[in-house]
Amino acid sequence: MAVNLPPVTDLLPVAGVRVGTSCAGVKQNVRDDLVVMSFGPGTHVAGVFTQSAFKAAPVTVCQRRLEGVEPRAFVINSGNANAATGARGVEDAERCCARVALRLDVPAESVLPFSTGVIGVRLPVEKLEHGIDAAVQRLGEDWAPATRAIMTTDTGPKAVSRRVVIDGVDVHVTGMAKGAGMIKPDMATMLAYVATDAAVEPSCLERLIRDANATSFSRISIDGDTSTNDSFMLVATGAKAVTIGSARDRGYRALKQAVTDVATELAQRIVRDGEGATKFVTVTVGGARSSREALAVAYTIAESPLVKTALFASDPNWGRFCMAIGRAGIAQLDTTRVSLHLDQVCVAEGGMISPRYTEALGAAVMAQPEFSVRVDLGRGRAEETVWTCDFSYDYVKINAEYRT
Repeated sequence: MAVNLPPVTDLLPVAGVRVGTSCAGVKQNVRDDLVVMSFGPGTHVAGVFTQSAFKAAPVTVCQRRLEGVEPRAFVINSGNANAATGARGVEDAERCCARVALRLDVPAESVLPFSTGVIGVRLPVEKLEHGIDAAVQRLGEDWAPATRAIMTTDTGPKAVSRRVVIDGVDVHVTGMAKGAGMIKPDMATMLAYVATDAAVEPSCLERLIRDANATSFSRISIDGDTSTNDSFMLVATGAKAVTIGSARDRGYRALKQAVTDVATELAQRIVRDGEGATKFVTVTVGGARSSREALAVAYTIAESPLVKTALFASDPNWGRFCMAIGRAGIAQLDTTRVSLHLDQVCVAEGGMISPRYTEALGAAVMAQPEFSVRVDLGRGRAEETVWTCDFSYDYVKINAEYRT
């Protein structure tokens, strides 16, 4: 089930990027589950990764190889996370990279691995090697097959493109992502790949991905759980005659907007496709003394099981919202200044139910597939927004049966 998840249409090719897929049979044999992305010489790559102490083997390899190496390819598999697999997991990831390098005639260290799926199980490397051979044979400009090959419990693919003109040159930005559960980003989200054919210097690319990530993938939560494999990668091939060396360059702002738009759209599509989701909810907390304070309250609301089950039931229970606000850890919070709105309906003001509020008004808002929750803490000017979804019966079912 998904909440108004848009279909993938009109993906723009990114000069310098080729994409190929195959069915390696990692966990199933119904659809493709392996992707190879190949990049031309001179490509720069930046990434942000999970902060989990149990970071997966491919994350470890990626972080090591990004230091001083010119990336030439990604290899991505779904169905198996290659996480909690120890030194052998690292060897398996490196072996897959070596196979890609052999087929593309590039250095093994220039290939970055990514995995998603079941944790604690070793990769079926022989299957993946055969799949890599097939994927390389299918390399082309079309991203569409890859958007499905990276899926796990996703109900549909997630991808989007933007076109921006910089100094008279048509620059493309295309991205794809996967994720539907185990989503509470800590600097990144499940797996996301965004590429542009502009030339962006490495230090500038690092800033660009941090800025884009801060307001997109780091503003979503489905269930409050951070994955062992979270990776968000930004690729700049330099295939177009546009060079951006710093944030002061004329084209930086336009490119940043395009990359941020793509990342934000992908992040929201992940929430729309949350496991079992029936509601897409925007949680905005204003009147805070700092961004950190606003986010603390917003995430406490967005991740509270009691709030999320109330969202599913379309139950405008003020008690659950005030509970979440109260336990967010805000020092010396004056609750008599707190207000709550559901869309334009004022539920509470002065820390109490509004005299103008009726249960029917609140229930009507929450019966919609999309609505907003707005809290004002009445103590400052900072404001932040996160996106979340409800908890339904299907969320429990999907995760109870995940490995079967």
